[in-house]
Amino acid sequence: MSQNYFTSLAPADFQQLAHAGYLKGLLNPFKGKGELEVWASQCSALRDDLITLAEERILTQARSYPFNLLPIQLAQQVTGAGTTFLRWRNLDRTSMGVALWERCIESKATPNVLINDLFALEQQRIVLNMQISLTHSLTRQAGNCASKIARAEGIYQRVIGRDTPQESTS
Repeated sequence: MSQNYFTSLAPADFQQLAHAGYLKGLLNPFKGKGELEVWASQCSALRDDLITLAEERILTQARSYPFNLLPIQLAQQVTGAGTTFLRWRNLDRTSMGVALWERCIESKATPNVLINDLFALEQQRIVLNMQISLTHSLTRQAGNCASKIARAEGIYQRVIGRDTPQESTS
C-alpha cells in the first residue's frame, strides 16, 4: 500500500463555510439594493473563506515534506482584482503555471510515490480556483446590480416626486 502525503478536502471542510456547495440566494426575488448588497457581502465572505481554506489546508500540505523537495511549489497569486488563486511556480519565481506541474509529474526525477498525490493536489487546486473565481464574480455582479437598482430607485423617486401634486400651504 502506498503512502499518501496529500489529503484532499472533504465535504466536512466545506460545512463550516456559509453556503457550502450551494448558490443560495442566487434565484431569490431581490426586492432592492439592500438585499443585493447583503448577498454580495455573503458571496464575498464565502470567497474569503475559500481562500482561507486553500491557505490553511492546501498550501500547508503543499509546502511540507515531501512536496518541499520538488523543483516547483504551490503558491498564492493575488490578482489585480484583489482575489487570490493557487498557482504553480518554480523555486526561483521566474516561471508560473500548470506547465510546471505537467513537467514535474512527467519527470523521471519525481518519485513514483508522489504521482497520485500530485494529481490529487492539482485537482484540488483547479476546483478551489474555480470556486474562488465564481464567488468573486458573483460578488462583483451582485454589487453592480445593487448599484444599478440604486440608480433606478433614484430616478423613480425623482419622477414620483415631480408628478405628485404639491399641497398648498395657505
